[in-house]
Amino acid sequence: MIETTTTDRIRQAAFALFEQDGVDATSVAAICRAAQVSNGSFFHAYATKDALAGDIYLSALASYHAAMVKAVSGNPSAADGVAALVRAHVSWVVRERGLATFIFEQVRAGWLDTLREAQQAENARYRDALNGWRLRHVSEGALADLEDEVFMAQLIGPAQMVCRAWLSGRRSQSPKTHLPDLARCAQMVLCT
Repeated sequence: MIETTTTDRIRQAAFALFEQDGVDATSVAAICRAAQVSNGSFFHAYATKDALAGDIYLSALASYHAAMVKAVSGNPSAADGVAALVRAHVSWVVRERGLATFIFEQVRAGWLDTLREAQQAENARYRDALNGWRLRHVSEGALADLEDEVFMAQLIGPAQMVCRAWLSGRRSQSPKTHLPDLARCAQMVLCT
């Protein structure tokens, strides 16, 4: 049997409430009730509700990045790596639907301003890890030589649009249905 810590219970309760009511509409008191912890226990774990939301956000971002980096950890070819990255993106969104929705919905939240440095550091770790695979293929001429942001936009931009439509409920069909086409489109743009 796995025991959950007070912090785990707070995170789980808060995330459920954030999904249901949104971060702004969720109070610390509601989180404490749902987690069955005292105010003191909450504030021992987190200085503010925004700090808790930030912890969930950064954890979700790190989970997504880990899935993406794992997709190219075996140093696949350029074409295979592009396809693996598109699959990893879509698979993570489908598997972690709640966290993906949270990331997409909170990307402009005011409370994220307090995390910008931590977010930038996480994004830099991700970029550096991914560039270990990508830049080797760029130097060999197998991948287009693009700025990091342009590369990522071409890699997951179309998949991101499909995933967002599914997450928002505008489309009921799983994004996984479109994986072959999404991977092929990314390969056509990025592989030379």
